Amino acid sequence: MDTLYRVKRIENIKDIQIEVPGSKSITNRALLLAALSDCRCRLKGVLFSDDSRAFLDSLKNLGFEIKIDEKEKTVEIQGMGGHIPNSHASINVRSAGTAARFLTVMLALAGGEYELAASSQMCKRPMQPLLDLLAEAGVEFTFHGEEGHFPFSMKSKDIELKEVSIDTGVSSQFASALLMSGVMLKNGLRVNMSGDRTEGAYIKMTLSMMKQFGINVSKEGTSCIVPHVSTFGLEEYQIEPDVSGACYFYAMASLLKTSVIVENVHRDSLQGDIKFLEVLRDMGCELTEQPNGVQLSGKNMKACPGVEVSMKDFSDQTMTLAALAPFAESPTLIKNIGHIRFQESDRIHAILTELRRMGIQCEEVPEEDGIRIFPGEIQQAEVETYEDHRMAMAFSLIGLKTGKIAIKNPQCCRKTFENYFELLETLY
Repeated sequence: MDTLYRVKRIENIKDIQIEVPGSKSITNRALLLAALSDCRCRLKGVLFSDDSRAFLDSLKNLGFEIKIDEKEKTVEIQGMGGHIPNSHASINVRSAGTAARFLTVMLALAGGEYELAASSQMCKRPMQPLLDLLAEAGVEFTFHGEEGHFPFSMKSKDIELKEVSIDTGVSSQFASALLMSGVMLKNGLRVNMSGDRTEGAYIKMTLSMMKQFGINVSKEGTSCIVPHVSTFGLEEYQIEPDVSGACYFYAMASLLKTSVIVENVHRDSLQGDIKFLEVLRDMGCELTEQPNGVQLSGKNMKACPGVEVSMKDFSDQTMTLAALAPFAESPTLIKNIGHIRFQESDRIHAILTELRRMGIQCEEVPEEDGIRIFPGEIQQAEVETYEDHRMAMAFSLIGLKTGKIAIKNPQCCRKTFENYFELLETLY
């Protein structure tokens, strides 16, 4: 694919029925839980992307026996019951935040000597709170760049850890990593969570998946008590389609006044981004559950009002709503999204910069920890993507409506959704 993708305007849109890849969040949690288990687990519906391949390559380098069939979207992994086959190894998590956080904790609690590398993007992302906590428990770190960041070496043995406190505000992945690997500790682990996402969608996903795999975590307020379980696991696990990826197509229902079904996406999904469909309903779409997936229709929309919404629990869709907001009839206020500054890019800066590049009035709203976007006329623009897959996918929507947008570096979508732009081509 070229380094610039010019998004063509869709003139006569037909009803959309489409399949999206598996969920990245569920894929990488399933890989970790399968590796920690004592079963040979066959994962179905696996997402194959830069992030999941980084996770798989890391597990292979750690000595896990893995059989991959990309055509069938399956991975078989032989769990080792909390044992790491190679106690001395080097891994590269590339740009995968889940691999970075989940594998660091797993290796720290299992014991051994490891070298962990990452992409330059991941080297900038927060790790310090997690590494400080592990260092206090006896893990020795040697940093090969900036203190508290990738890359680093780590060494640990017989870690004694019964209770930890972690702030979910910067990244809920810290808590998820501790919850899942806590099962390895001989006395289990009590995880005391603080911050504004202790009941967040990704924490709920982690706890639900742990239960599915046979680890029953008990809760006391914002604390979770993970038991030590020596025997757990599944022989087969079906991964849901990626609701985050599905939402770009569901947004087209509102934007292009059409009907959209994404195969096998249902309202009882484990994924927090399913809440975005309710935002689209509030903007005027009709939402119905069909046997083959949720259907969202914008065919009968008479008006598309702006909305005021807290997106704390489904913030990956901030960019998607930002792409719809210029076409609404009133301003849109997106609240409680301060933490997205520390993700693949500073997403607040990226959204505001690129919308202004298109001639759209928008502003930060510090008292709401959010942004406000006003309706406006889109001007011709080339969108900078900041190596951020969600900027590329979300802002392509504006081009489908106007034909005035080109996306720089569309290949950054390989992080989670390799064939996104190929699927766009099928809509014309």
